[in-house]
Amino acid sequence: MTASAPRPQDPPAGPSAQPPLPERLAACRLCAGRFAATATGHAPRPVIWFRPGARLLIASQAPGMRVHAAGTPFWDASGTRLRAWLGLDEAAFYDRSRVAIVPMAFCFPGYDAKGSDLPPPRLCAETWRADALAHAGPVRLTLLIGGYAQRWHLGVAAKRGVTATVARWREFAPDVFPLPHPSWRNTAWLKRNPWFEAELLPALRARVAEVMG
Repeated sequence: MTASAPRPQDPPAGPSAQPPLPERLAACRLCAGRFAATATGHAPRPVIWFRPGARLLIASQAPGMRVHAAGTPFWDASGTRLRAWLGLDEAAFYDRSRVAIVPMAFCFPGYDAKGSDLPPPRLCAETWRADALAHAGPVRLTLLIGGYAQRWHLGVAAKRGVTATVARWREFAPDVFPLPHPSWRNTAWLKRNPWFEAELLPALRARVAEVMG
């Protein structure tokens, strides 16, 4: 009886495919210890609002407590003001096929002992930002909200602070608009800088309408 030929061995299994970026980001717990040590003592909850193909990128700071609870970005008074600045209703603003919201930190950083928001942990941007922006893909318009986003994206061009950077908005338009944070805490800033509403916002709304249309 003739011995049967040896069966070829199965090829070695390749590395398992990684889950999609939004799933990996949603599972991130890098800052769990940091958040547990804050005055709020909360657990991480990444708020993810982007997908490939968006036209408008909102590069913001970090979720606040209300956004942390809701799981929806800008689900607070800041969001109401920002949508007014942009001339967008909720339906358009939250349309992920057209708008990507990629903050400098995806989780609520917590409060300090005085009840003030802590800054976004740099670890988040260092770990996730490049991949998140690549996943969202090229956009036609980028809004840089606040100093953290402006310094990250503009580098030395934002070194003089938010007011100086926003005042030079014409240098970055029409593809980039630096903006102050729309928090109620900046109401006094808006009163001290009337040029923002008189000059920048009309140009911004026109550009947003062009990009979103």
